[in-house]
Amino acid sequence: MNAQPPTKIVRPLPIRYCVANQRQEQTHPPMTALSEFQRLECTGLWRDTPDAQRREVIVSFGDATLVISDARNARALAHWSLPSVYCLNPGERPALFAPGPDAGEELEIADETLIKAIAKVHTIIETRRPHPGRLRAVLLVLALAGVFGLGFFWLPTALIEHTARALPLSKRHEIGLDALADLTRVSGTPCVAPEGSIALEQLRDRLMRPGDGLYVLPAGVTYSALLPGRIVLLGRDLVERQDTAGAAAGHIIAEQLRNDLADPMLDTLKFAGLRASFELLTTGDLPEGALTGYGEHLLAQVRKPLPDTALLARFAEAGVPIQPYAATRDPSEIAKGSLALSNATAGATARTIISDGDWVAIQGICSD
Repeated sequence: MNAQPPTKIVRPLPIRYCVANQRQEQTHPPMTALSEFQRLECTGLWRDTPDAQRREVIVSFGDATLVISDARNARALAHWSLPSVYCLNPGERPALFAPGPDAGEELEIADETLIKAIAKVHTIIETRRPHPGRLRAVLLVLALAGVFGLGFFWLPTALIEHTARALPLSKRHEIGLDALADLTRVSGTPCVAPEGSIALEQLRDRLMRPGDGLYVLPAGVTYSALLPGRIVLLGRDLVERQDTAGAAAGHIIAEQLRNDLADPMLDTLKFAGLRASFELLTTGDLPEGALTGYGEHLLAQVRKPLPDTALLARFAEAGVPIQPYAATRDPSEIAKGSLALSNATAGATARTIISDGDWVAIQGICSD
């Protein structure tokens, strides 16, 4: 029996179609039938009104429609748009279809292949249909991921930086002394020979600002180191093996520049951790043991080199010759152009740093 060739039906947009017993709005052109189903036919039972008697028909899977034809004379009885075919009993067999959820027509099909073909057409339409809810879900997930990333990566750094900025100099100095106390576990206590300590104060007053700290450590520190609160540490060898105060003075100037370029409190609070920094911000004190091990951390650091231009300016301002410092410069701090730096002058007339007698006293500060 030859079925009438399928007639393509073009309907105005939007077209209503059914998936899983729900009416959905199609926002794209009608679905063209899948090529593997273009010659698919089967028998079915059809009635055009709810009260009419069902009759046997031939169901043809057309280009964009289901063609329902009389089984006796092949006369076309109805054309149903594939996207609008509505399943009345999902999951049951035989399957009941209608041209829409409110239509009076009804078609019963038992052929599994044709039932699957209709379902496949609806699946493809569903995947191509815009899903605004899905987009909102994706955007929500991305937003949550952004908030999580912000909290995980940005918040700790921001909190530590805010805490460091909020600390007064007195608290910075207190934390610096706590860090020094931890450092003494590996370096020994600062040298305090009486005459040397008095001379060291003279050197501090000559080069440093009021309230700054200056200490000489018997071990651990090779040249110099820096702690929060503008506390500068000098190594024992730096004072005992130098004939003049030029090298020690140069390292003091370099550490002051380092303090101005990068706040040492940030490194200290990062070591202490986010929880300790938050407690410091809220209570004004670090928790007990927050700086345990900081001494080893400080001595193990490879420090960034200081810019030569800025160093030259600082030495010129202080009236200190730069050659003694350049001769003892830490190899880890050597930057490009440092050889030229070693031959440079301070750019101003050098002034006396301290007297020779005071320097001799400082050289003996660790003798007791």
